[in-house]
Amino acid sequence: MTWGLFHWTSGIVLGVAWFSRIVDAAFGMRQIVDVTQPEWSRNPVSSSGNPRVSIIVPARNEEADIETTLTQLLALDYDNYEIIAVNDRSTDHTGDLMDAIAVQPQAHGRLRVIHVDFLPSAWLGKTHAMWLAARQATGDWLLFTDADVLFKPDSLRRTLTYAAQENADHVVLFPRMIMKHPGERMMIAFFQTLFVFGHRPWKVADPKTKDHMGVGAFNLIRRTVYAQVGTYERLRLEVLDDMKLGKVVKNAGFRQRNVFGEDLISLRWARGTLGVVNNLTKNFFAVLSFQAWRVVASCIGLAFLNLLPFVGVWLAHGWAKVPYAMALLAMFLIYLGMSWKSSIPPYYFLLHPVSTMLFLYTLLRSTYLTLSQGGVVWRGTKYPLEELRKGLV
Repeated sequence: MTWGLFHWTSGIVLGVAWFSRIVDAAFGMRQIVDVTQPEWSRNPVSSSGNPRVSIIVPARNEEADIETTLTQLLALDYDNYEIIAVNDRSTDHTGDLMDAIAVQPQAHGRLRVIHVDFLPSAWLGKTHAMWLAARQATGDWLLFTDADVLFKPDSLRRTLTYAAQENADHVVLFPRMIMKHPGERMMIAFFQTLFVFGHRPWKVADPKTKDHMGVGAFNLIRRTVYAQVGTYERLRLEVLDDMKLGKVVKNAGFRQRNVFGEDLISLRWARGTLGVVNNLTKNFFAVLSFQAWRVVASCIGLAFLNLLPFVGVWLAHGWAKVPYAMALLAMFLIYLGMSWKSSIPPYYFLLHPVSTMLFLYTLLRSTYLTLSQGGVVWRGTKYPLEELRKGLV
């Protein structure tokens, strides 16, 4: 194959791939509801009143954030909920802070604290904590969230209003990402771009597709549905527990929805470029089912999809540059669209090749560390690779 034919073939494949996705996204993203709009601000949330909600907050060594998160949860403008906070073997002051908040007047009858001192075999710490709390929950709905999420008072009420009108079984509220450094914006922008390309959130509501959703910051699920899909016991060894919950719910045929909410909930997911790398190191090999051949294929695919448009537009001659330019334009339009929902300026598109290289490094790092350590080490606990592979859903 001559270089000219290579560039034409590769450019056309990339141009079609990126442009087909931006067209799909342009029409699809508009279908995702924004629950900050006035029509979702009713109280009670449905004609049958306000259903009871159990908010489950697992935490391990979260002393920096847990007080703020629980205080904001106690200030929700919803009248029928409980909070179950789980101190999962913390070695810092997380458990003490939970106990101190639980005895305050505003927490009376609203907040319960569970202390976990021992992790059973064949469990991840987080999935065990959520499963344990869900067994003690009294709500019709379960809201699984994280210990570093910031909640606006109307976040739960608005999402429940939407769930009631849609008769949904599982609702994901997308958080606003707090980003304070350019490296965070660059890496998260790339991650969101890949997410839009490979995981279509606008198709989640379509029962004919396999697209599914789960976000650790806000997974709201009917308790009956949670029981029918096997509870977190089924996902006890899933590193990607939030997305896998969404997967089993969608595969079981239940009504799954995701919504925007501006800053109804927000979190700072990572601090700096290396913070993003470290967070993703735990997950990336798990995303590929701990299979080395998938890592190789993914590295080739990521480089082809994300680097070749930038390289090809310079190396190709004449009209062969056009399909590469089309791919770059579509990529820029995705960044432009993301800028309307986040604080990431569209010009971060220019850093896309840098973030691509960092993501390739993270994927290889995740694979190497998991294989060399014989498992995943997270928050001071090692989870053997053999068990993680057996526990994949």
